[in-house]
Amino acid sequence: MTQAAPVIAFDLDGTLVDSLEDIVASFRHAFEELGLPSPDEPSVRQLVGRPLDEMYGTFVPKGRVAALSAAYRRHYPRNFTRRTRIFPGVLEVLGALRTRGYRLAVATSKRTAMAEALVAAVGLAPHVDHVQGTDEFAHKPAPDVVLRAGEALAGRVAWMVGDTVGDILAGRAAGAATYGVTWGTHDEETLAAARPDVLEPNLDRLLELTRID
Repeated sequence: MTQAAPVIAFDLDGTLVDSLEDIVASFRHAFEELGLPSPDEPSVRQLVGRPLDEMYGTFVPKGRVAALSAAYRRHYPRNFTRRTRIFPGVLEVLGALRTRGYRLAVATSKRTAMAEALVAAVGLAPHVDHVQGTDEFAHKPAPDVVLRAGEALAGRVAWMVGDTVGDILAGRAAGAATYGVTWGTHDEETLAAARPDVLEPNLDRLLELTRID
C-alpha cells in the first residue's frame, strides 16, 4: 500500500496572510454600527484567532454578543481584502514544499466558507490542497481542525504552523511538530511561552526542517 504523503497544516490569518488590519477594522466597526464604545486596536489584536463570539464576549455582556457577531459577519466579507496580503515569501515556501511531496492544508478558526473565500481572493487557492475551517466543532487550542485537515488529505499532519498560542497548542495536541511565526498576531515572548518546537520571524527555516535528502 502506498504511504500517504505527509501534511503540513498552516493557520491562515497572521500566518499565510497579513490580514489583521482588516479583521480588527471589521471587529471594531460592529461596535460603531451598534452605537457602542469600541475597544482599542491592541486589545482586539491579542484576541484574533479565538472564536468570534468569545472575542466579543471579552468586551460586552453575553446579550450583546450575537448582534455584534452578526454585524461583523455583514461587514467583513465586503471589506476583507482592503489591506490583506500574502506575506512575503509564502508562495515560494509553499511551492517548494509541494515539490518535496508534502500536501498542504489551511487549518483556521474561520468558518470554512469564509476561509475559502479569503484563500481564493488573495490568490492562495492554487497553492494549497485543502482549506479546513472550524464549523460546529471545538476551536483551537483543541486539535480538531488540525486533525480534520489531515483526514481530508488522508495523511498525518507532520507540522502545524501558526502565529498564535492556540495554533501551537492545537498542533501539539494533534501530535504534530509545531512552528511558530512571529510576524502575525502574537509576539515572540507570548509564543515562546507556548513552547513551539521552532520559533522564527518568517517561514524560511521550515524549508530547512522539511528537506528530503
